[in-house]
Amino acid sequence: EVQLVESGGDLVQPGGSLRLSCVASGFLIDDYAMSWIRQTPGRGLEWVSTILWNRATTYYAESVRGRFTVSEDPATNTLYLQMNTMQAEDTGVYYCARVDSEIAIVQVTTGPVDRSHYDSWGQGTQVTVSA
Repeated sequence: EVQLVESGGDLVQPGGSLRLSCVASGFLIDDYAMSWIRQTPGRGLEWVSTILWNRATTYYAESVRGRFTVSEDPATNTLYLQMNTMQAEDTGVYYCARVDSEIAIVQVTTGPVDRSHYDSWGQGTQVTVSA
């Protein structure tokens, strides 16, 4: 059974840092492209970042580029999102999701989030940025 479990969400002050984790089971994250997506108040689902199966190619939304870093640890089958210099606009529920292998990456990294581009989602972890 494919399963994704996120953790690491917390309350953090503006300018602070947080690292999210997503433990995958039932498949190897090395075999798929993986994304972080967030549900923000008032803005709906927002794509954050994607890392390809080669782990060398990463993509970021303009709003987080330079502040967030996506990575993987194949030894533990875990996806990470390091978030630095956090802003109030980063508040939301963060999900990790597995990209459907039939979907071209350009469809994932551009335009609004289409749930059909992903074949598995985690339950989400709450991140709140507030003083």
